[in-house]
Amino acid sequence: MDCEIVFLPCEKWQDYPIEFRYETSCRYEPEIYHHEDGFGAVFTKKAYSSPQVKEFIDKLYNPLWQGSKAYGIFSETDSEKLIACIELWKNKSTNFMWLNELWVAEEYRRCGLGKKLLDFAKQTAKEEGCRVLQLETHSNNENAVAFYRSQGLTFFGFEKALYTNRDKEEHKVCIELGMFIR
Repeated sequence: MDCEIVFLPCEKWQDYPIEFRYETSCRYEPEIYHHEDGFGAVFTKKAYSSPQVKEFIDKLYNPLWQGSKAYGIFSETDSEKLIACIELWKNKSTNFMWLNELWVAEEYRRCGLGKKLLDFAKQTAKEEGCRVLQLETHSNNENAVAFYRSQGLTFFGFEKALYTNRDKEEHKVCIELGMFIR
């Protein structure tokens, strides 16, 4: 699919709802350990007893990410229909490019749009002189984890209770993936 990536101005797109929905048959379960010489974590892929459907809504241009920039791809048949988008935020103090959002409408998944947007993020990070491109995803989003890893991102860290204090029990630990740009 050969679609143009266009800038989505904050004035028009702030608070635009993005409906995330995915099905998953497994999750990456963290095992955190401590001993007198150090500590660490191991993530093990574990299957659910039956596939799980996960849904949540996020919004573009969250005030938390002041100065972020969003870009989108529109349908070839309906120039008003957003079918994929990405939001990037440059952390000037750490010189990281943070990928806040990467969303592709369900009916357009596995057509290369996610790769196109991620390649755009990598190129933008490089052009802006960033040293790292980083993102987060849920530990139960097996397709997202597999996609990002296939595109060269590696494990950078995790947050055990970023979303709620029950993230580990609910199998949605925040996994941080990233890559060095320079």
